Amino acid sequence: MSFGEIMRFAVRGLAANKLRSALTMLGILIGVASVILLIAVGNGAGKSVQDSIEALGANTITIGTAGGGGAGQPSSSSNALTVDLADALRDRSLAPHVASVSPVVTTATTLVFEGTDHAVNQLAGTTPSYFAASNSPVGRGAAFTDEDVTQGRRVLVIGQTVADELFGTVDPVGKQVTAGGALYTVVGVLAAKSEAGFNDPNDVAVAPVTAVRQTLTGYGSLTSILIEAASADQVSDAQDEATAILNERLKVTDPSNPPYRIQNASQLLATRTQTADTFTVLLGAVAGISLVVGGIGITNIMLVTVTERTREIGIRKALGAPRRVILTQFLAEATMLSLVGGGLGVAAALIGSRFSIVGVRPVVVPGSVLLALAVSVAIGLFFGSFPASRAAKLRPIDALRYE
Repeated sequence: MSFGEIMRFAVRGLAANKLRSALTMLGILIGVASVILLIAVGNGAGKSVQDSIEALGANTITIGTAGGGGAGQPSSSSNALTVDLADALRDRSLAPHVASVSPVVTTATTLVFEGTDHAVNQLAGTTPSYFAASNSPVGRGAAFTDEDVTQGRRVLVIGQTVADELFGTVDPVGKQVTAGGALYTVVGVLAAKSEAGFNDPNDVAVAPVTAVRQTLTGYGSLTSILIEAASADQVSDAQDEATAILNERLKVTDPSNPPYRIQNASQLLATRTQTADTFTVLLGAVAGISLVVGGIGITNIMLVTVTERTREIGIRKALGAPRRVILTQFLAEATMLSLVGGGLGVAAALIGSRFSIVGVRPVVVPGSVLLALAVSVAIGLFFGSFPASRAAKLRPIDALRYE
């Protein structure tokens, strides 16, 4: 019997039980689609993290506390980031490669405008240099000034999402909103940023650090300090200079275990990328379980098929069909189930990747598609081998006697 005839017999066998074959393929379809989509979500999350970090610029350095001492909490001499410490980092003689220093204190609050309220997860109190250092240009209106910071004026620059939620079609510039019971005047709207992650980069607000500490957070330690190096080539020099100043000011006795964290954009990117890769592998492993479950379904269905067709197998063997032909036919049936199910799973995954999932736009990698298809075929061969071998080993006399 030729290979073509064997394949025709296999197709005929699957077609004889269309519903059962369709349900078996559905299990493989779900498994393959899950693997591709979850890996794509992991890749998309990693890409969004990369984009957000790169958006800060290649010459930014972030200083945070190693633990405790958050905004509005009592400061301790071991881990406090203070405005005085930020001022020390501006010393041109000690840090010639530092272009700007922005103290940052962040909090969550609710903004209210004429009865409409909107919860902002990140309201940053800082200085005007923050806008350039964080790559957050003002699209409408203007940023606040150093004089606003000095005078503690309650002025606010809001993100595009905040503007849309609070003001709709009304121009927000010049309007007053309430934050923590205090009135703030909106002086500008940040230019819109692309949304590609779990957090909306446009759902933010920025105000003078003096006003925010006075009305919202209190006078505890800063959340972080954002440093902008003079150029991308001088980031390492600026980081070394900032480290030396921090160690001296905070009286660090063990430089290998400082009470602060200092990272530049490339270090942040490497750390977040490693985390995203781990997340992607975990998602892929979880999705792979569904493929194994689909493979077990193939074994179950093929065992039932062998049992139902025992007399057919006996007749074919009695007519001279060799063991190899029987084995190949049932292996072909199992592989067809997994291959067709895998192909449909790929199609479903490609369609699903056009939509955002939990706020992330999936990024399908061709390698994951090929891997999922290869695994589905391997599962068909592996889980179909036992039923096929069982069918091939049946003795004609026992098969013909089977009722």
